[in-house]
Amino acid sequence: MTLALEPSKMTFIRDLQSLRSFDQRSVVTIGSFDGVHLGHQAILQQVKEKAAQLKLPSVVMTFEPQPQEFFSGEKAPARLMRLREKVDALLEFGVDHVLCLQFNRALSHLTAREFVRLVLVDGLGTQHLIVGDDFRFGCDRKGEFTMLSQMGQACGFTVQDTETLEIDGERVSSTLIRQILQQADFDRACRLLGRPFSIKGRVVYGQQLGRELGFPTANVQLNRYSAPLSGVYAVLVELDGIVYQGAANVGIRPTVGDLLKPILEVHLLDFTGDIYGRRIDVEFVTKIRDEEKFTTLDKLVESIQRDVKHIKAWFAGTKESIN
Repeated sequence: MTLALEPSKMTFIRDLQSLRSFDQRSVVTIGSFDGVHLGHQAILQQVKEKAAQLKLPSVVMTFEPQPQEFFSGEKAPARLMRLREKVDALLEFGVDHVLCLQFNRALSHLTAREFVRLVLVDGLGTQHLIVGDDFRFGCDRKGEFTMLSQMGQACGFTVQDTETLEIDGERVSSTLIRQILQQADFDRACRLLGRPFSIKGRVVYGQQLGRELGFPTANVQLNRYSAPLSGVYAVLVELDGIVYQGAANVGIRPTVGDLLKPILEVHLLDFTGDIYGRRIDVEFVTKIRDEEKFTTLDKLVESIQRDVKHIKAWFAGTKESIN
């Protein structure tokens, strides 16, 4: 199935057969691109420059689910962003096409050589391929720079690898950013991402327990077994171009005990209004505490009251705004 999400800008591909509709040559890069951090952006910039030089469209290929999620399930690392956020970030960076292949059993069983011929050559008409220095693929794990270069010579495309981007002496990676977020070092995460860390999503209906407790929340489903952070945070929430201060909880609500997967719950400070169904952008600015399980709802309410008071006091001494 091919779904055109933005005419002439993006093609969303869910099976190998749909690649037949991509009838043009291209400059390609491949990867998970979780977070679209500065290391990823360095690769994307090279793709754009090469595509402009060759007068060809630039293509980013990614996968859904991510390969680690397919193989590891619940044990896979938490995502930094969901698919829609990733696609939006890639397009905002200025690539011409984002192709997303469904990572399933058939794709996972392709050897590296089969993947090159079926996807890169026959599917995308690749003329130039740019990969990261740690890129590996194929069920035989033989897909790396040397093998790609050899196949490129035989199939008519060139291959370029990229050097690791380092900041403050550390390799910029999605793994490192996850570790930094767990430490709640949002300034450092911002330096590696090139933007503040945030979670975007549509507000959905919940049990409305927060409203009953006096603290109505906007709930955003994360749809993953784990989140890159957990606990209570001061946040900045962008809604329809207006930024509000808020208190957020990321977790499984252990006091209520009704969740198997984490959810993002946001209470907008001094705000009234119905925002169900609308999209929000939640930027995390400081951590207040870890998520806790309380023995009674009264104790939960007392803790929320303390959290909100603490967050209001924190914002009163901070003049930052969302970027």
